Amino acid sequence: MEIKRDLYLNQLISRKRNGLIKVVTGVRRCGKSYLLNNIFYRHLLSDGVDPDHIIRFAFDSADDLLLIGENLIKLQKANKKVNPEKFMAYIRTKIIDEEMYYLLLDEVQEMDAFETVLNGYLRRENMDVYVTGSNAKFLSSDIITEFEGRGDEVHLNPLSFSEFMTVWEGDKYEGLSQYMLYGGIPLVVLRKDDRDKATTLQRLFDEIYIKDIVKRHKVRKQEEMEDLLNILSSSVGSLTNPEKLKNTFRSVKKSTISSETVKRYISYFADSFLLEEAKRYDVKGRAYISTTNKYYFSDLGLRNARINFRQFEQNHTMENVIYNELRMRGYNVDVGVVPIAEKDKKGTVTRQYLEVDFICNLGSGRVYIQSAYSIPDEEKRAQETRSFRRIDDSFKKIIVTRDTAQPWFDDNGILTVSIYDFLLDRTIIER
Repeated sequence: MEIKRDLYLNQLISRKRNGLIKVVTGVRRCGKSYLLNNIFYRHLLSDGVDPDHIIRFAFDSADDLLLIGENLIKLQKANKKVNPEKFMAYIRTKIIDEEMYYLLLDEVQEMDAFETVLNGYLRRENMDVYVTGSNAKFLSSDIITEFEGRGDEVHLNPLSFSEFMTVWEGDKYEGLSQYMLYGGIPLVVLRKDDRDKATTLQRLFDEIYIKDIVKRHKVRKQEEMEDLLNILSSSVGSLTNPEKLKNTFRSVKKSTISSETVKRYISYFADSFLLEEAKRYDVKGRAYISTTNKYYFSDLGLRNARINFRQFEQNHTMENVIYNELRMRGYNVDVGVVPIAEKDKKGTVTRQYLEVDFICNLGSGRVYIQSAYSIPDEEKRAQETRSFRRIDDSFKKIIVTRDTAQPWFDDNGILTVSIYDFLLDRTIIER
């Protein structure tokens, strides 16, 4: 069964022959290779491209490496990268005319000096280059400099809920519960048995993600790093910072870990696309607050696997789902705070900070979103809208709830929608 990834296919199609290196990034096992080598490959064929003018090569494939005289096992044992001259010699045998050739290169960072090789191919008018990479450093400032401004990223996420529902055989209510528990990694979604899904997620962590991070960053204290990942998994959506996390280590683990080490480990997780940091923004002061941030996992199944599916708070989990959906739709997302000053019954002025779950920016547009698991009465609604009513601008304000009511606006112009409508209708924000 194939899962359609039309959002990302269309991004690749719109970038064809634009003179840039199309770089497909994303957490491992989210479907980058399948998008490039199957879905996009079939598009090229349907568009009339001669199969001989589509060159597919995976730098982590033993069979492909044999084509250029390299041995995957020997490379891994020696911790070496692929010889670029051998690869370029192979490509020269494939380019036999002046017609357009499409290079679909998988895990290209496994080739030495890949930036130089790709830049060289862009100087040829009949080569259109597409590559995949598994870590954010693949698009670091240094590499962008090497690409001389010629890199064009398409970031592939695990399945959105709407993509998940194209293969889910139950209704959307059961579907969302499954999605929030086991996430959207395609090979997990396609498993039928819940125990099999849980086992697969835990193996992915043990056999791919952790090993990959340890190897790439030469981590010496793996247990310490994994303890931090467990803490972040347990506190998803909570305000924190490296200093607070350091103190948690010292009180719980009796560890002497420094805040700088915590910060470095977090960068490793972000580097692997396992999680993202949402910065805190003062809506009235129009400035970022550097003291605390929130962290959200790119896939909830991976997050839940880290804590052995023991901790499942619906409100925080729903918040993570909404964050991921907003990022998939292209929004830059911050977590907001609205400072207010109020007098208490004694007339004493007290300063308070009201939270806005998400400040979503896209171009010059902005949307404020509050995640509320349930709004059973007017008291709860007043609580959830309090921060919105203190924001003095005209940008749209939306409450997303697990309740199943129809979308509606209140007297303050605040839109309330169900999580199902929000996730399945991409136009809901524009209403």
